Amino acid sequence: MDLSTQATDDYLKVIYELVEAHGRATTGAIAERLAVAPASATGMVQKLAASEPPLVEYRKRWGAVLTPAGERRALRTIRQHRLLETFLHEALGYSWDEVHEEAERLEHAISEVLVTRIDRLLDYPLHDPHGDPIPTPDLEIATPATKTLAEIDPGERVVVGRVSDQEATVLRELAEMQIRPGISIRVIDDNPLQILVQGQTLPLSRELARQIYVAES
Repeated sequence: MDLSTQATDDYLKVIYELVEAHGRATTGAIAERLAVAPASATGMVQKLAASEPPLVEYRKRWGAVLTPAGERRALRTIRQHRLLETFLHEALGYSWDEVHEEAERLEHAISEVLVTRIDRLLDYPLHDPHGDPIPTPDLEIATPATKTLAEIDPGERVVVGRVSDQEATVLRELAEMQIRPGISIRVIDDNPLQILVQGQTLPLSRELARQIYVAES
C-alpha cells in the first residue's frame, strides 16, 4: 500500500494536532479539519492503521492516535511547516495571519536540504510566529502551552505562550489588540471577560480567549 502521499502527511499532521488538544482524533473532527466527508476520513484512517508499519491506532466510535512511526512522520511535516512559517514571516515579511496557508502549500514540496538551510539561516528558531514549538532535526518537540486564557481567574497575570493559527481572522483581531507570544496579560474580570494588556483594559470574547494559550507569569 503506497502511503507516500501528501494526503497521508495531511492526515497524520491533523491527527497529531487533535490528539495534542483532545487526547484522540475522532474521524468526525478529522473530516471537519480537512474538509472531507466523514466516510472518506474513516476510510483513510483505516488505511493508515493497516499500513506496514501501522501509522495510526484506530478504534471504531472512539478515534485514532498515532503510532511511533506515524508520530515521527507527522513531526517531520510539522517541522517543515513551522520553519516555513517562520521563514515567510521573518525573512519575507509575511504577516502572521498570512503564513499558515502559504506554508500549507509549500510544506510538501520542500526538500530536507532546504529545511536544514532555512533552519540555519534563521539561527535555529525554537518557535514559529504563533508560538508553536518547532521540532528539532531529531524530531523532538517541546511541550506547548495548553491552558487557555478562558480558564484564568480574575486577578491572575499570565504570559501568552502561543495562539491558534487556524483562523486568519482570529490572528488579525489578536494583532489589533497587540496580543502575541511573550506578551503579559492580567485578567481583570470574567463576567464579562476583561483583560489588561499593554496598559489597556480591553473586552475579550470567550471564543477568542479560547484561542490564546498561556503560562504563569
